[in-house]
Amino acid sequence: MPIHTEAQFTEVYRAHYEDVLRFVRRRAHPMNVDDIVGETFLAAWRRRSELPAEPRPWLFGTARRAMLNAQRGMRRRSALVVHIGQSSGPDAAYGTRDMSAQVDDRLELGAAWQGLAPADQEVLALHVWEELSARDAAKVLGCTRAAYAMRLTRAKRRLAARLAAKAPVPPALVVTR
Repeated sequence: MPIHTEAQFTEVYRAHYEDVLRFVRRRAHPMNVDDIVGETFLAAWRRRSELPAEPRPWLFGTARRAMLNAQRGMRRRSALVVHIGQSSGPDAAYGTRDMSAQVDDRLELGAAWQGLAPADQEVLALHVWEELSARDAAKVLGCTRAAYAMRLTRAKRRLAARLAAKAPVPPALVVTR
């Protein structure tokens, strides 16, 4: 779907701006968000005649590359920063458990998340937060669908292992000598 007019580009911009903004906010330093989103849509404008029919994965991929460039220039830190603690709203998975248990679970999840490699964080975020299909997530990462599926499986296992390592051992199972 080549975009030839400003009106067509404006339509794409309006349809995908909020998604790209959320995508970048979850990953980039707050001071860099506006610049990265701006760079993403500038690249889209420059390459408007080459945009695919479904531009969302392309925009995410472009934003991802802009974030990586910004982070390399800033600190040479991890390729991705995701703030789990910023998600809001009630968490249905907790059911009727008390608030302190919810806080404990959140802290454990946050610690396990922070212990993951940036590549694992990224693949899990594309799956959970962006709700991308395997095909679209693979496009964002610039890999095959099979490679993405393998990365996702491995990232899930590593997160599960980190969470299992944090699980307390019930007192009845503790052996003392």
